[in-house]
Amino acid sequence: MRAKKTALSKLNSPTWGDYVIAFIIFVLALSCLLPFMHVLAISISGNAPVMARQVNLLPIDVNFEAYLSVFRDGQMLYSLWYTVRMTVIFVIIGMFVTICAAYPLSIKGLRGRTLFAFIFMFTMLFGAGLIPDFLLFRDLGLINTMWVLILPPAFAPFNILIMRTYFQSTIPESLYEAAELDGSGRIRTLFSIVLPLSKPILATIGLFFAVGRWNAFGDAMFFVTDRSLMPLQLILRNMILAEGFEQMTLHEATITVTTPEVLQAAMIMFATIPIIMVYPFIQKYLIKGVMIGAVKG
Repeated sequence: MRAKKTALSKLNSPTWGDYVIAFIIFVLALSCLLPFMHVLAISISGNAPVMARQVNLLPIDVNFEAYLSVFRDGQMLYSLWYTVRMTVIFVIIGMFVTICAAYPLSIKGLRGRTLFAFIFMFTMLFGAGLIPDFLLFRDLGLINTMWVLILPPAFAPFNILIMRTYFQSTIPESLYEAAELDGSGRIRTLFSIVLPLSKPILATIGLFFAVGRWNAFGDAMFFVTDRSLMPLQLILRNMILAEGFEQMTLHEATITVTTPEVLQAAMIMFATIPIIMVYPFIQKYLIKGVMIGAVKG
């Protein structure tokens, strides 16, 4: 018995490889955390220390004038609300499309599912290009509308293949057979069995959609010219690159904040904090998904 406990303690004791992996993860975590802390420190520091390049990780002359200036500006609040609304609609439509495509592909009895999976994968490797996309969206009347930022990227083959693989590897075939014996149709099986057992992958794919849409601004650069339809990230990008900085509607901000660096840092935090607040609500599902993958691996 004592020999068995000794063997288990040796098995559970950390090795040099564990320390190396922990150190690498620690370095990667710092590489993400330190820039965030630096921008946060600048956003709540005074103008003089920022101009003198004295602010690193800790703020100097703490004040929140930059944030007050951002919140006083009507354009920025409108852009925030517009981006939140667009992201929510995009996640709902994207999840609907992904589930409707992944669920049939995970059923063994579907004829031609290999062909459909190949077609989806083909679109990941080859695309028509920017000009054909622009001409197509123009003919469909999507240019300068919110839907040009929602409908085209809602079809995500990578997410479809991930969800299909999860359905195939996690949902036992016996559950489908039992549901069929009980007279349950495919739609009822999806809502009663598959989706309740797939919360980890649903949360993960939903996070992919939300973060991808929130941080994206490339499509808006080419397909949207109306300022009221520009997402928050595009406005932030134009501000950081000083493109049209004089056209920013921060008229009241210029009264209290005269340093562009402080205002830009506050804008970055203004655009980053909302999406960060999503993580605590789905963290348990993400961890569960990782654990399921680890057990099955």
